Amino acid sequence: MTVEEHLASPQSIAHLIDHTLLKPEATSEDIVRLCREAAEHRFCSVCINPYWVRLAAATLEGSRVGVCTVIGFPLGANRMKVKTAEARMALAEGATEIDMVLNIGALRSADFAPVRNEIAELAGIAHTGNALLKVILETCLLSDEQKLTACRFAVEAQADFVKTSTGFSTSGATESDVRLMRKAVGDSVGVKASGGIRSLDALRRMVEAGANRIGASSGVQILREFRDGADSLAKPATRNRADSY
Repeated sequence: MTVEEHLASPQSIAHLIDHTLLKPEATSEDIVRLCREAAEHRFCSVCINPYWVRLAAATLEGSRVGVCTVIGFPLGANRMKVKTAEARMALAEGATEIDMVLNIGALRSADFAPVRNEIAELAGIAHTGNALLKVILETCLLSDEQKLTACRFAVEAQADFVKTSTGFSTSGATESDVRLMRKAVGDSVGVKASGGIRSLDALRRMVEAGANRIGASSGVQILREFRDGADSLAKPATRNRADSY
């Protein structure tokens, strides 16, 4: 889809959004509310911590909203066996998308084998379970060269998306990082921008930079902004009384 098509309607915008709640203090009531909002507005998925996958899958049963969860979150420093066990359990409980945090410290140390191997292993697990894999780079902690290396590993492993950020580090998505990642992966892999995207303008800028998925906790507000803007454009301009004379 073109940028214009992505931003053409509330539904096309909603389909970009992973409606996200990853706060540690989230309760079961919060997760159910998130899922109901996602079903009402037809977001692409909900993105939640692994503990809530079973509840989210049950709440969304019969809808077209996916269940996305995070693996190795938010630091990426777990052993590969822990990440793979976490992913398998999430898929068994109903996850349809996996957002994994790569091993940031290993990548920064130029210890590339474990980084490459865990992405490939998790891609295999996700695809065997008919799920998507997104690879979180945590771009604010990486040099451009390291970002490009991570993107290359994701493409080689046939991951479905590369993702900018967890939203839990020093900063979130930037347009420059999205552009860099899109150029690195080409058209074969998606780019998810996440972290700090709280307005329609921010979403638009990320899509224009090359993102085709957005992680946001403000999805309902973003859709409201779009509808309010469309309503204001549809209303006839108020005429000044002097114009009648």
